[in-house]
Amino acid sequence: MVRIMKLLTRDERPPGEEPVSDLVPEPEVSRAKRVRVLLAAACAPLLSSYTAVAAVLAVVSFAADRSRFSATGALLAAGPGWLASWQVELELGGHPLGVLPLLPTLVVGWLAARTAKRAARRLGGRTPADAVPVVTVIAGAHALFGVLIALMAGGSPIGVNPLTAFCVPGLLAGLAAVAGIARVCGLPASVRDRFDPVAVHGLRAGALGLAALIACGAVVFTAATALSWSTVDSLFEPGFGVSLGMFVLSAAYLPNAVVAALSFTTGPGFSIGSVTVGMFGYQEGKLPGVPVLAGIPSHHAVWWPALLLLPALVGALVGWRIRAIDEDPMLRMRAIAVAGALVAFGCVILGTLSGGRLGDGPFDPVSVPVGVASVIAFCWIVVPGGFVAFFAGPHEAPEPPGEPEDIAEVEEEAVEPEDDELAEEAEAEEAEEAAEDVDETPAEPEPETEPEPEPETEPEQDGAVDDAVTESTDGSGGESAPGDDR
Repeated sequence: MVRIMKLLTRDERPPGEEPVSDLVPEPEVSRAKRVRVLLAAACAPLLSSYTAVAAVLAVVSFAADRSRFSATGALLAAGPGWLASWQVELELGGHPLGVLPLLPTLVVGWLAARTAKRAARRLGGRTPADAVPVVTVIAGAHALFGVLIALMAGGSPIGVNPLTAFCVPGLLAGLAAVAGIARVCGLPASVRDRFDPVAVHGLRAGALGLAALIACGAVVFTAATALSWSTVDSLFEPGFGVSLGMFVLSAAYLPNAVVAALSFTTGPGFSIGSVTVGMFGYQEGKLPGVPVLAGIPSHHAVWWPALLLLPALVGALVGWRIRAIDEDPMLRMRAIAVAGALVAFGCVILGTLSGGRLGDGPFDPVSVPVGVASVIAFCWIVVPGGFVAFFAGPHEAPEPPGEPEDIAEVEEEAVEPEDDELAEEAEAEEAEEAAEDVDETPAEPEPETEPEPEPETEPEQDGAVDDAVTESTDGSGGESAPGDDR
């Protein structure tokens, strides 16, 4: 059985030709296919967005009462309408029109993002470098098309600045393409690798906070419009064509109204001509008869400051999101600051795009105090969010108290000099003291040995006595000798 399995699984290829990997490399995209894909990416969003604008204008003009429908006129009017959808300021009979609808901008931006995503997949893009050709082609095509429309509109009642028509559509289309191609080409991963993890957490929480603030503005706008539904109904005229035009106009400016409601909810408010609507102030004036503005109150209410609870809850939500990213509270505070900065920057962009000039009449200009709104939005994120992130997050446990020996060791380490010179001097002094101690210590006693006896020397004056003693000794010795013999 084992022999049969070996025969079935034996590789018949000669040695050295075994496959290195089972992964088959993707075939490279040919130059011709790359050109076709990039050309389609450049033209597809232009054609689709221009056709959409022309179709809307044609439907509105066809349904309008007492008007002559002209397909050629709708196609020609679609050029300035396309520029308006990319937030390019127009001049109508010498009067500026800068407050442009945001809904068409979101639609054409979505078309550019979808086209970029499809082109990147067809080209096999996997790295940020692969996104550069697609983004460049889409941005360049929109910029050139904007200049072409501006040049063709010369001499007509609608005026356009060619430089603005070149820069604004190219910039916005490029940003939309980057947003659509980001995940395909791994842009989020490269950003995470290059940025501090704390900053990345702050950016994510800031995006959540900005989306929550926009949602709060949408809720306030919806509630105000619902409470003023009778006024909204009265602004629609009986005719179908006029009502359709009012509906399309209100729907196009719906995101602008949400941004204005966001600014009102956070505190600064907004203004339309002489009318100023703020949380702590109100100035009356005339308003355009547009259904989207029917929810604007006619006077100040005492309970309006209660709406400030909404941005406070948003800040607490951001803090709750950041509370567990690190045990160090100061790192969490830094993430909160990053989130607040992102929200403030987003409020600047939204406030700038949602306002602008509206002719030279009584409703000019339509504006949101961008500077004040951004600062207040930053505070709404940082103050309650920082409080929640600091106290609701983990904290480092305090070190247990050390034993007396440990405390003594710490004190000795604290006493030790830090500088190298002082350390050398201290070591030299310790060495000298050790040498002195060695010198002063008594040596161990050697075993005692009896001293050798020195020869005794008697004084000369005792010489006679010594002679006598010697004689008597000799005599005694002589007398004892015979006795011994006996």
